[in-house]
Amino acid sequence: MPARDNTTEVSVLSPPCLTPLISFAGMVFLVLCWSIPAYGTGFRILQQGAAATGQSGAFIAQADDPSAIYYNPAGMTQLKGTQVYLGMNLLGGSTSFAGPSGTARGDFGSSIAWPPPSQIYLTANMKRLGLENLTAGIAILSPFGTLYRWPENGPFATAVTRAWLEIVDVKPTLAYKLTKDLSIGLGADIYTFFSFVGNGQYEQQAISTGALTPRGQRLEVNGKDTTAGFNVSFLWTAIRSPVNDKPLVNVGFQYRSQATMHLQGEFLSNGALQADAATTLVLPQIITGGIALWPVRDNDREWKLELDVDYTGWKSIRNLDVHLSSGVTVATPQDWRSMYTAMVGTEYKWLKLERLPDWEIALRGGYWNSPTPVPDRNFNPALPDADNHSITVGLGLLCKGKGLFAGLVKCGQTEDNKFGFKAIGLDLAYQLWLFEQRTVAGNKHPLADPDVVNGKYHSTYHLGTFSIRMNF
Repeated sequence: MPARDNTTEVSVLSPPCLTPLISFAGMVFLVLCWSIPAYGTGFRILQQGAAATGQSGAFIAQADDPSAIYYNPAGMTQLKGTQVYLGMNLLGGSTSFAGPSGTARGDFGSSIAWPPPSQIYLTANMKRLGLENLTAGIAILSPFGTLYRWPENGPFATAVTRAWLEIVDVKPTLAYKLTKDLSIGLGADIYTFFSFVGNGQYEQQAISTGALTPRGQRLEVNGKDTTAGFNVSFLWTAIRSPVNDKPLVNVGFQYRSQATMHLQGEFLSNGALQADAATTLVLPQIITGGIALWPVRDNDREWKLELDVDYTGWKSIRNLDVHLSSGVTVATPQDWRSMYTAMVGTEYKWLKLERLPDWEIALRGGYWNSPTPVPDRNFNPALPDADNHSITVGLGLLCKGKGLFAGLVKCGQTEDNKFGFKAIGLDLAYQLWLFEQRTVAGNKHPLADPDVVNGKYHSTYHLGTFSIRMNF
């Protein structure tokens, strides 16, 4: 159908953020967290903790910090006491376009997406309640979405100029240790929009082709909803070390259910209401499995290798038809394909360094390969996805005992430790995305001028992320 621009395309977008979980830390992160940039792997955000990101997300069979709530909730049974994990991502990069309609450059709203996407995790073992095998947790994060911007005078401004999807996922979670070697996890995924987080709704903007309003006017469609899904997981230790009884072979698995968002909002032209608008976004089911091996795991050193395979059921994105209260329906087929992402990661950890007896130091690295689920026919520049490769490196520091974090804060439980920490950790990671050049041909975007989306797209992204861990 002609140019009902912007009354569609929920298929990309998003700045999400989080809300406070623990008074001061929560408020700080609320101020800092606003937008979520564009990632590969469709519009999923796999970077939900710096330790896992440093291993390219190959973490489901390790899951030994509070980000287990995202990667494998069953892994929470490995965590003692109460633990807090706060993370932040800094993303930069851009997409270049060249085609018969001209050239353009897309980015995350600036050189670095700001404020940065963040995560908050809290876990607590129930030992004090006589339930040592039970661990509870809650997280607030953004598992889906992008924020992306193209120039308003660009070659495909009638397709998109700016797009967001500020979905927040609130994750109350439980994990239970059935046996010494087998733990299970169960959690809810409450997907919603918060009015005080960014725009508090899905939005996409474009320039009118003249079909519904005079050509050149700024069009916007928006909407929001709350829905819920669930996740189940397990962590199984197949082999333990005869030296210290720690796992040498772990197998992890998680299933995340599909969830449907019925987005209700408005269709605007130059800021004026034209009609109420509605569309449906079906978030995909996700199945992830992995195996971790520790060739070395003694009292001084640990070396882990992990392979994970992640299946995302992107076929749930069949269409994003927009229904207007005027009776008009903008047909927006998507027909995405379900895809697998393969991730490999490694971690080498020193547990007892002679010069730093109160510190654990870890070096990490990883690689993933992720094909795009988006077909050429229904490609939208708001999500300039393509087959991509990712290389990561990471560093982990954990201070405990009599150590001083940043030379100021005492890490262990000593008499003069005012904060009650048992340990403080800092994880850092850098991730490089190399997207293969994509040539889009035969595109049938229902909202844009004919053929303007066709051409060559090439993206390169850089991510720096850090997480702070506090054990009590």
